[in-house]
Amino acid sequence: MTSAIYPVRDRVAPSRNLGAVRLWLYVVAAVVLALVLVGGATRLTESGLSITEWKPIHGIVPPLSQSEWDEEFRLYQQIPQYQELNQGMTLDGFKTIYWWEWAHRFLARTVGLVFALPLAFFWATGRLPGPLKPRLLAILALGAIQGGIGWWMVASGLTARTDVSQYRLAVHLTTACLIFAATLWVARGLARHSDDMPPSEGSVYAAGLIVFLAFCQIYLGGLVAGLNAGLTFNTWPLMDGRLVPEGLFVMQPAWRNLFENVMTVQFLHRLGAYTLFAVTLIHSIAAWAQAPGTTHARRALVLLGLVTLQAMLGITTLLLAVPIGWALLHQAGALVVLAFAVAHARGLAGPYAFARR
Repeated sequence: MTSAIYPVRDRVAPSRNLGAVRLWLYVVAAVVLALVLVGGATRLTESGLSITEWKPIHGIVPPLSQSEWDEEFRLYQQIPQYQELNQGMTLDGFKTIYWWEWAHRFLARTVGLVFALPLAFFWATGRLPGPLKPRLLAILALGAIQGGIGWWMVASGLTARTDVSQYRLAVHLTTACLIFAATLWVARGLARHSDDMPPSEGSVYAAGLIVFLAFCQIYLGGLVAGLNAGLTFNTWPLMDGRLVPEGLFVMQPAWRNLFENVMTVQFLHRLGAYTLFAVTLIHSIAAWAQAPGTTHARRALVLLGLVTLQAMLGITTLLLAVPIGWALLHQAGALVVLAFAVAHARGLAGPYAFARR
């Protein structure tokens, strides 16, 4: 009786629907990418503290009347950012920064819906292989946690500071990128893979190391953004006139320099870029030496090109003292490098067993 009532759900082979699931995950990743870029613009325009309350549901509706706008502006006028930096701001000026933050929060809610609703549909109709379900639930849970991290970050700038904590900003950015990378990792695992063998046993680990280094760079970039460190030491390759500047460890205890010293944080971000480039270069050379002309070797070369381009974007952004257009290009470049590094590592690791044809 059950099979007669629900013939489709019982008989549909999940593998036939993996293409739809994969497409959905790519759409999710694209929305996350847009969210990160809007978040970057929100930070660069100093708009992130314009909404001083966390309303996960009601907050989707912006002010609709003059009295509601006046109330939002009144709340903003009570925080240190307005009192110390933006005294005299007009309501029209406030609306400009408000819309950036509102757009950021709206996109965050959109990501939740774009992920949760299709997940419920694919799950209810039997289109998800069993091993895929805990992976997707983990990403959904991470998205929910990210919402809390976002408010935790904003709250740090509402009382004693005029901006958000660089610690919390870096965590918020890195978590968003972790969701982005995890989504792409799962999606890539559902795709067809090349029949080419990995260049060597160690190539998979090298690709994983590149992904890890990309995350480290993104975290350090969050610290740089949180400290406005890109507005200082705008020369390259020298920094403060030296390859290794003085004053890297002037704070006590010494560990604070790694997170709070503008010079040290920017210097570490530079070192991270050099390290990522060197590892990617070695990986590309090794892949071509061990398996010339294969899909994996070609991808390694493309990855090297992307890392090189991203380094050039970073240098240009620094030399120009972080204009918003170049800064957003640099941030987008970081996401592109991360995405391709994840796809490359997943390609070397191979597809999920249930996705193999």
